[in-house]
Amino acid sequence: MLSAHTNINSMPDMSRFHLFAKRALVGLVLGLMVTYACDFVYFRVRMIHPQPANPLETFTSPRLYAIAVKGGKVDYELDEQNPQQTWSCAHSLFPHAGYSPCWYIKPKSRQPLPM
Repeated sequence: MLSAHTNINSMPDMSRFHLFAKRALVGLVLGLMVTYACDFVYFRVRMIHPQPANPLETFTSPRLYAIAVKGGKVDYELDEQNPQQTWSCAHSLFPHAGYSPCWYIKPKSRQPLPM
């Protein structure tokens, strides 16, 4: 670490870069920790006073299979035994209480399952 009497202009360029990189990394980690903590508290407050689809949402989507056929083409078929799949997600930035965020789950629910 630098002492209080060290002049930053007299440091070699590489040492200044390392100091900047270390401070940037610490700032990034602290910023992510504060963001997660705020998201967690906001999620828990909404769990105490839940409303429909807030903070947890359940939705269904069709279960599609992507089946590779000759010629490099793909055939899409609905699952006949279980045509609907149910998803549960949390309206938050990060996963909480075992639920993935809705912004991550909803696009994935529309993707066909490769066979």
